[in-house]
Amino acid sequence: MEKRVMTDGKRRKSLAAAAAVLGGVLVLTACNDGDKGSAASPNAQSQAQVDEAAAQKTSKAQITIAPKNGAQNASINNDAKVTVTDGKLTDVKMTTAEGAAVEGRISADGLSWEPTGPLKRATVYKIAATAQDTTGLEAHENASFTTVSQANSFIGNFTPEDGSTVGVGMPVSINFNKAITDKKAVQGGVTVSSSTGQEVVGHWFNSQRLDFRPEKYWTENSTITLKLDLDGVEGAKGVFGVQQKTVTFKIGRNQVSTVDVATKTMTVKQDGQTIKTIPISAGSPENTTYNGQMVISEKFKETRMNGATVGFTDSDGKGEYDIKDVPHAMRLSTSGTFIHGNYWGSRSIFGSVNTSHGCVGLADVKGAGDPNQQAAWFYDKSLIGDVVIVKNSKDKTIAPDNGLNGWNMSWSAWKAGSAV
Repeated sequence: MEKRVMTDGKRRKSLAAAAAVLGGVLVLTACNDGDKGSAASPNAQSQAQVDEAAAQKTSKAQITIAPKNGAQNASINNDAKVTVTDGKLTDVKMTTAEGAAVEGRISADGLSWEPTGPLKRATVYKIAATAQDTTGLEAHENASFTTVSQANSFIGNFTPEDGSTVGVGMPVSINFNKAITDKKAVQGGVTVSSSTGQEVVGHWFNSQRLDFRPEKYWTENSTITLKLDLDGVEGAKGVFGVQQKTVTFKIGRNQVSTVDVATKTMTVKQDGQTIKTIPISAGSPENTTYNGQMVISEKFKETRMNGATVGFTDSDGKGEYDIKDVPHAMRLSTSGTFIHGNYWGSRSIFGSVNTSHGCVGLADVKGAGDPNQQAAWFYDKSLIGDVVIVKNSKDKTIAPDNGLNGWNMSWSAWKAGSAV
């Protein structure tokens, strides 16, 4: 029998082959037995136990902060809010980027928090909130956002004032500080209603002025409500509203006064009854008074009137007149039409001659101190919002947007200027 001798080289090759076979068996065994709790199983079970234990130590409370972290152009009124589910808020801190605290309040049920007042525009705010679940475990959430800037926001300056009592001709007039391109969206955020149920419609005179009125004058002694819900409304690209406000005002008695330029008299009626007829002096033939329905928009016991401000100048460029103490003056137009007292003219002109530069003058005294003068009486009886109608003048009818004088537009034309 042949005796074979195994060399070192062959021995190494044989061991390597055996190791390869055994290795394959071990690998197959490990893969097959992994689901049966083999040597790898204890590690997997340990990780699952760790995850489960960690989950048991995590609060179930879920905190949500609005606006989202990093938000830009956030509302200064409504956006900031913290809410929680599966728990209750225990502490919310809101500060500016500089650390100034913002007052806020957690609701009685502990489910929400809001600031107690409006925020500032163009300001970075930070919110840190803490809540607890029923087991007492805490959850925390943080966010930072920036409110809308001056450049990216608009407001509407409105008249009449909240709580005021005005005449039956007073429209709601809103002048926006930036041009509005999405008129439908903005008008949709403004509502005007009357306690008597009168239909009220808005009319855009231009990109910045929106007025509201009914078809006829307001009903006397009614209450009018203006609601501005413009917070977050995009009035133009990248420009958002910030106002959220409700305004109410009262309509007083119905006073409408009619100036007849031809007869040089004014008839004052309250609730349809004539209470006084006053002699007047209107615009001269060279400087006629506008015809039409005009609304008193301002009242001044005394004021300065300079002709240069409304185009009446001498050859030297100075005003044809400059009276620094015109008594009992009430504005009827933006362009400078007033009904006012006149102490510098002869008493004989009232009721007989039209001499003014377009205003309506009534007899008065210097200093506005005599309540028995015709101008003083009319001033005391008048409200902002009362109507003064001028007729039989040689001039044209005043433009509806020259003052608060939209009554000089037909109802159909008025409605045609609505965006909604």
